[in-house]
Amino acid sequence: MKLNGHAPRKRFGQHFLSDQAMIEDIIDAIAPQAKDNMVEIGPGLGAMTAPLMKSLDKLSVVELDRDLAAKLCLWPQLTVVEADVLKVDFSRFINEQNPTMRVVGNLPYNISTPILFHLLQYAQVVQDQHFMLQKEVIDRMVAKPKTAQYGRLSVMLQARYEMENILFVPSDCFTPPPRVDSAIVRMIPLPSNCPSAFLPAGHLENIVKIAFSQRRKILKATLGAWAKEKNYVGNFDMQRRAEEVSVDEYIDFAYATQGLIAPAF
Repeated sequence: MKLNGHAPRKRFGQHFLSDQAMIEDIIDAIAPQAKDNMVEIGPGLGAMTAPLMKSLDKLSVVELDRDLAAKLCLWPQLTVVEADVLKVDFSRFINEQNPTMRVVGNLPYNISTPILFHLLQYAQVVQDQHFMLQKEVIDRMVAKPKTAQYGRLSVMLQARYEMENILFVPSDCFTPPPRVDSAIVRMIPLPSNCPSAFLPAGHLENIVKIAFSQRRKILKATLGAWAKEKNYVGNFDMQRRAEEVSVDEYIDFAYATQGLIAPAF
């Protein structure tokens, strides 16, 4: 099957949004403004790109598929970065005239989580992010403690963003249709003085990774040995399972294991 002469490539996880009514709903949710410094990840055949450009003075796009990138280069308003998004330094889109950016995209299902973690390091210069993802992934992103969906992804992203599942996108809105439904998530970075912003790179992530490594066990069996190595002597309750601990408690614990108190927020 070819769309505009392009056959979707499985290795890139390509499923092209093709339902016009849904596209309009997504663009309305993003609400692009002329002067926005916007970056689109995985524009594909331009289903979202074209309507975005109707409102924007300019748009930067990141596309891995070189055939699609070549076609996108023909659009005069576009700045096309042909690259693996996981290797892109997003600070390249920031300058004195554009101190922040808005990021949008239909993220490939096979690497959506790595992309979200890659973008964490740029949260301080992001105004907002709107992504189409597998619905199951968004359910995990916005999950609350003491639920089956709550996990590493929930903690790491909620520590840095306010998030909302804003739109359901059924599989028949795509060509070819994926086997799962999708949704749109809105991610707004917390202020730059939020506690998680001051933690050393990777410290919270390491704690959360260990905590959820065996989620059926209590934390004493997972985090216990690690905390002992850090000479932690606080009162963090290790008799709970990982999913019973709130995001704020993980952040407080991350500070405490460094002998610090999380700043007020």
